[in-house]
Amino acid sequence: MTQTDDFGFGTQIRKSPYFDATVRWGATGFSVYNHMYIPRDFGDPVQNFWNLVHSAILCDVAVERQVEITGPDAAQFMQLLTCRDLSKMAVGQCKYILITNADGGILNDPILLRLAENHFWISLADSDILLWAQGVAIHAGLDVAIHEPDVSPLQLQGPRSGDIMKALLGDDIADLKYYWFREYDLDGIPLIVSRTGWSSELGYELYLRDSTRGDELWEKIMTAGERFGIQAGHTSTIRRIEGGMLSYHADANIQTNPYELGLDRLVNLDIKADFIGKEALRKIKHAGVSRKQVGVVINGAPLKRPNTTFWVATKDGVEIGNVTSAVYSPRLVKNIALALVSIEASDIGTQFDVMTGLGPRRATIVERPFHDPKKQIAAS
Repeated sequence: MTQTDDFGFGTQIRKSPYFDATVRWGATGFSVYNHMYIPRDFGDPVQNFWNLVHSAILCDVAVERQVEITGPDAAQFMQLLTCRDLSKMAVGQCKYILITNADGGILNDPILLRLAENHFWISLADSDILLWAQGVAIHAGLDVAIHEPDVSPLQLQGPRSGDIMKALLGDDIADLKYYWFREYDLDGIPLIVSRTGWSSELGYELYLRDSTRGDELWEKIMTAGERFGIQAGHTSTIRRIEGGMLSYHADANIQTNPYELGLDRLVNLDIKADFIGKEALRKIKHAGVSRKQVGVVINGAPLKRPNTTFWVATKDGVEIGNVTSAVYSPRLVKNIALALVSIEASDIGTQFDVMTGLGPRRATIVERPFHDPKKQIAAS
């Protein structure tokens, strides 16, 4: 596909600063995420997976839009938005957080970056938290400013990503800790670099702070990574399901709560702050949940592609829930999935039937994550 080809979603869908570069480097298909194009196809998704786990891939994730919160009350306001305790979050630190509504439903599961005492970026999954935050601020009575800054992330992920980052930014990047970030200037290109990423592999996110430099930044990374086997790529569905990572709108949404998804650790009900959803989450915890997210192995021939609908799960002819994300893992040599099922049918070893795109299959509940359950690879 040539650079001049038009993907045709219209002018209302924004292009990232890396769009032309991704087309030049082989992107042949796009989806829409946070009202922007995101590359979803660089050829064989299995080869993309192997590129990720054996060397490194560079992914355009500028769709991870930032909500910037500043002002004298920014820290207080940020705690109002999330159920996770931020009282010990340091400047330069990242945290995986949940943003919940008044009913305890999950609106987003972003990464939070603290740039200064009262300066935050919320690095979003796919939902309109800029609008939510601005709406909350109207009635919060706090002195804050909320907007979307000129920030566009890239993800460099895979075992050789550390070598590539040292080639780009120097050896000191090697001691950047997991879920921390630093500011860098790469030949005049302003960056924040964090040890995070949506892959469960060793990796970095590079937050470009000047969208006019996107093409230049992409090419610098690809040039530095050539001797380390870097490939242009896209976020890997295979690897993220292996790692048990959630995809918003698939595995989590406004109708799910943290306790159903096993994310109790991100809910701190004992803090003084009266965050949005606190009372609802207290009631949910006390009453218990009626359904639970589980890991699943699906029998039969390899799935040809990830699911594009929620597959109904039944046990003894009774519907018990849905498979939300499913894919064939060439490394594990099995079909793996995440499912949300009734609590009565959620024990390890439970078997049930799934109506897949290829017909009915037998499924078994197993431990999740499916690979590297302690995240030792990403944190190494």
